[in-house]
Amino acid sequence: MPEGPELHLASLFVNRMCEGVVFTGSVKKSQVSKRPDVPFTSEAYRITAQSRGKEVRLTLTPIKSDDVKQSVKAGHSDQPMDIIFHFGMSGFFRFTPEDELPKHAHLQFYSNEKPSRVLSFVDARRFGGWQPNGTWQPDRGPCIMFEYETFRENVLTHLSDRAFDRPICETLLNQKYFNGIGNYLRAEILFRLNIQPFVKARTVLEGLLCKDKKAEETTKTEISDQAVKNAAVEPLDLLSLCHTVPLEVVKQGGKGYDPEKADYSVFEAWLQCYCMDGMKSIRDHNSRTIWFKGDPGPMAPKNSKSPKAKKRVKKEDNHDYATQKKGVTKARTVEQETLTEKVKKEKVPEKQTGSKRQRIQNVLQKSGRVTRQSSK
Repeated sequence: MPEGPELHLASLFVNRMCEGVVFTGSVKKSQVSKRPDVPFTSEAYRITAQSRGKEVRLTLTPIKSDDVKQSVKAGHSDQPMDIIFHFGMSGFFRFTPEDELPKHAHLQFYSNEKPSRVLSFVDARRFGGWQPNGTWQPDRGPCIMFEYETFRENVLTHLSDRAFDRPICETLLNQKYFNGIGNYLRAEILFRLNIQPFVKARTVLEGLLCKDKKAEETTKTEISDQAVKNAAVEPLDLLSLCHTVPLEVVKQGGKGYDPEKADYSVFEAWLQCYCMDGMKSIRDHNSRTIWFKGDPGPMAPKNSKSPKAKKRVKKEDNHDYATQKKGVTKARTVEQETLTEKVKKEKVPEKQTGSKRQRIQNVLQKSGRVTRQSSK
């Protein structure tokens, strides 16, 4: 699933590809999509993008014509429109020639050129979507990457919220407080700090509240040179890593988002915990897989097993069963063919023996393999 860094890379991709490009006409939606239509039409408009956590906003800005009244009369939009996208499990943007439109391109913006090019929102699994005339969702917190101070304050001032009664690995996926964090990011952040994933979130974060208060009091007094040096080498905490780790991903190009990039070995080498050999994995209380090292912590689900190991065992079991079943079926087929050949050789009249099964039984009786009593 695309996370904060991937959505930011998506916005950078749109801005890079659409710079200087003029779009025209209406915004088209695929026939299979159940998402809302985009009521925007313009003879000429531009597209820009911005990300915030796990959302991307496209802004369609009409280019003012000489005859505004005629343009409005023709049904063309004269005001910018914002479209808010969430990517679900598989969403991304592509910019291609019209005759190379990707499969599963569910929203399309056409350029004003010949041959036309298309910016499209592609989503094979259709879990993503968009909202015309939308705004940033109010139930999502500040962006972990670009609103860090507000993000940190939002977390530490709401530690009494019930969300922080849950294990830290599950709280990190709560977009009300950690807008942009997803599955691979939470694993990497907790691993770097050696924090057990199933420790109560409030227990992990309460110490940071005291730390921030102390830092605030220090700024009100005269700060010595030594204090500045100490602050510079102070180790990163959980909230600061929620900010810096995603930015590391952005810098190296993400985990397979960029449609123009084929080599993601840099990202794979960057990973330390997520899906790595030697790490453990279990499902949390929301059935999301968390990767970690060592003990999971006191709030781990009871009897939870590694989904990867479970899947592997099941696959082996299925293979053995299929092999066994295939062997049995093959043996039965050979036996039936053999018996059929014997029936043909015996030339037993069908009226005399009745059904095919009875014919086979008669042949077996003559060959001495089955007695009359057993055949009954």
